Amino acid sequence: MDKNYFSKTRILDGGMGQELMARGLKAKGSLWSATALLDEKHHQLIIDTHLDFINAGADVIVTNTFGARKIRLIQNNCGQHFEYANVKAAELAVKAKELSKKNILIAGSLPAQNNTYQADLGENLDLIEKNFYDQAKLIMPYIDFFYLDVLCSGKECEIALRSIRKFNLPVLIGLHIRKNGRLPSGERINEIVKKYKEDNWLGVITSCVAPEFVENVIEELKQLNLPFGFKINAWEKIPENFKISDWTKGYGKDGNPNIVLGSRKDITEDKFYEFVKKFKDAGATILGGCCEIRPSHINKIANLKN
Repeated sequence: MDKNYFSKTRILDGGMGQELMARGLKAKGSLWSATALLDEKHHQLIIDTHLDFINAGADVIVTNTFGARKIRLIQNNCGQHFEYANVKAAELAVKAKELSKKNILIAGSLPAQNNTYQADLGENLDLIEKNFYDQAKLIMPYIDFFYLDVLCSGKECEIALRSIRKFNLPVLIGLHIRKNGRLPSGERINEIVKKYKEDNWLGVITSCVAPEFVENVIEELKQLNLPFGFKINAWEKIPENFKISDWTKGYGKDGNPNIVLGSRKDITEDKFYEFVKKFKDAGATILGGCCEIRPSHINKIANLKN
């Protein structure tokens, strides 16, 4: 693909996992969106959701592999389905692209391989690297580029980048930040770029963050000399001590994280548009949504690429 792809305004999709839940998916344990991969009766739901984001105006869809990381499957006694789940997610994204008959791209989601929203990688860094590699190898034949999805430290970026290097595909860097503008590790975005940037980087986005958090770092992003943008979420609040092991303690029988994290009703389609336009006017070219952002939100911003 063109390494300058994101030098022009491009629209990413929204929150795949939460959209599946909104459409009736009942998650098992902490599998979240991966539940839909393990049961064939939900495969059409995944295709239809991808298609709705495409038809809403997304130039890029992200594979439904966020919940298919190895540790999540093992935690739910589904480790034996790791290969099937990841390949199937990639195949379903390709199927949606084919059905759409549109020239969209497919980003391969490589999520944090330990906890979400946390910098702690555990003690076995070799296992983290292997898990990144194994997931990347499965989805690589189906995608246009890798998307490092909600990474929380420089060390995590370093490991992920090393794990995918041999596949020779471009990569979009998705960094999670907190209200203070720093990653959970305490590092700043510009520190990550300065230390780890490689030639195959397509750009840097703030990944699964509140719009106000993007606002706090927009000037820093403008100085990166890279295409930049965001995937905005509509969570009410992500606790700093959030751990996936807490998933089923308060998330209700259907395993929906919005039971604990909450869903912001103030981020309507019109409000989403206001935020996105403001950031685009500031120079952002990679515009998208994350958890609780629906196709209707993406449709509202689709004309910003014209």
